[in-house]
Amino acid sequence: MSEQYEHQGKGRDLQKKLLGDWYRSLETAAGEGRKVAYLFVPGNIVELLRAFDFEVCYPEINALQCGIKKVSSGFIMGAEDMGYSSDVCGYVKNDIGMWKEGNKGPSGQLPRPDLLLCTYCGCTTFIKWFEALAEYYDVPLVMLDVPYQRADRIEPGDVAYLVGQLKELAVTCKKITGRKLDDSKLEEILARSAEAEDLWSDILHSARHRPSPFDAYFEAVFFMAPIYALRGTQECVEYYRTAKAEIDERLAHGLGPAGEERFRVVVEGPPPWPAFRAFWELFKEWGVVAVASSYSKVGGFWDRGFRHDPRRPFESIAEY
Repeated sequence: MSEQYEHQGKGRDLQKKLLGDWYRSLETAAGEGRKVAYLFVPGNIVELLRAFDFEVCYPEINALQCGIKKVSSGFIMGAEDMGYSSDVCGYVKNDIGMWKEGNKGPSGQLPRPDLLLCTYCGCTTFIKWFEALAEYYDVPLVMLDVPYQRADRIEPGDVAYLVGQLKELAVTCKKITGRKLDDSKLEEILARSAEAEDLWSDILHSARHRPSPFDAYFEAVFFMAPIYALRGTQECVEYYRTAKAEIDERLAHGLGPAGEERFRVVVEGPPPWPAFRAFWELFKEWGVVAVASSYSKVGGFWDRGFRHDPRRPFESIAEY
């Protein structure tokens, strides 16, 4: 590779390393006495959990890892053997089937949770999914009741309603971990989240350029992972600094992810994980670049301006 493109590929390499390290930390959590919380990507309140030193695990990320590595079919059929219908969400059945087989996934041994946290910001499947896990694992389940936004702004009463629930959750976290909430630690975590969110938003907005230096659907799958799995950590910030440098370099040299950019599209829905690479290569062959996608926003509208605010910790988590 030419030295003038010194940042190319560094973001992808660092992402693989960070996610590998994250899965290894999950694998060793139980043996090292660290508590583990399961939660969903949409509306995840990982900052509050990190303030109590929870390790965090996302069943959707585990499921998509199984899909992209083509090992999900056995887990799904195992769940169907337990009585789960063929109509039930594949993410759910992958997770239940993996539990049935001892929670060994393609990225390593997953720990049993000490806390199940359902932030209901997505589909109603979330509720039944975690109700099932609460029975299988016999651990506490906390559900946050998140109001829908009914107007152009978030209502102050809705924020206060959620802040009350978050403070109750903090009491539960203290009971499970034996740790008090450290306000200054939470503020530091939120500040790191906001910095990573700034950088990720810049990357998303880079697709306004022609040619776009970034595919906001296929490539976003890789670029977006740390903003959910590792948000609030310094490693997450460093990753997005590296990724932003790579995007800036592409812009400077007019580089795009698909060679010649012939068509610019917006894509709706999640990727077809078992055929992900073939699907992307087909789009590249046609000169198609996604300049926006709904899937890249599944866990936050960072490019629309939202940022976590360390000056208003509980309120900004509630707004998120």
